[in-house]
Amino acid sequence: MSTLTMPSSQVLATPAAACDDAQAFFQQKLRFETDPADVYTDMKNGVDDFILLDVRSPEAYAKSHAIGALNLPSATIDATTTVDLPPGKLLVVYCWGPGCNGATKAAMKLSALGFAVKEMIGGIEYWEDRERYPIERGV
Repeated sequence: MSTLTMPSSQVLATPAAACDDAQAFFQQKLRFETDPADVYTDMKNGVDDFILLDVRSPEAYAKSHAIGALNLPSATIDATTTVDLPPGKLLVVYCWGPGCNGATKAAMKLSALGFAVKEMIGGIEYWEDRERYPIERGV
């Protein structure tokens, strides 16, 4: 008589966190990121407690960017290029998409300069191609 051997679980190779730990982790994660749906919903509803920043190159920004986004290329972020940004307003940054860490680098620089910042996960790829939210072209 043979016995069936169940394959070992890749999902459970590391046990799931306790519920309290999971809640704390996910709440912490949401302090650092938002998504296109939440950003667009707030914009559509007239919520203006954040500034949306496209941190890609000026050329990429000119081709298309989320409606209302300002351009501040990640590579140029410093104390002089951010002087006109209001210090008390949340900055929401995005770049190309999930495979781009430009928004993460921008968020790191901006937070080091004293700005409150969140990363819009999914970037322009999810804003424009997946969700089909409004875009603008040009500068």
